[in-house]
Amino acid sequence: MSLLLSAERSVGELERELRLSQPSVSKHLRVLREAGFVESRIEAQRRLYRLRPEPLMELDAWLVPFRRFWSKHLDALEQHLEKMDKVPSVKGKKRHEQP
Repeated sequence: MSLLLSAERSVGELERELRLSQPSVSKHLRVLREAGFVESRIEAQRRLYRLRPEPLMELDAWLVPFRRFWSKHLDALEQHLEKMDKVPSVKGKKRHEQP
């Protein structure tokens, strides 16, 4: 979908950029069109596809509360990893076995 961010593209253009076969590109575009993420129009002999931002904006709004959850946990992970970086390495040392 990122190829459709900047401009409309034909199936042929997408094939070349993605290095996929025409049937594969068409199948993906059909799924995206049926889901409402892209729309197409016919210009002469070509079908041009463009991104529809509205469904993505709805998805973005729906994800807001989850981002807060992820953000909190990712911040905690980052702090933990920073602490781990500060702990001196004990590589090469063997544990002494207790009798």
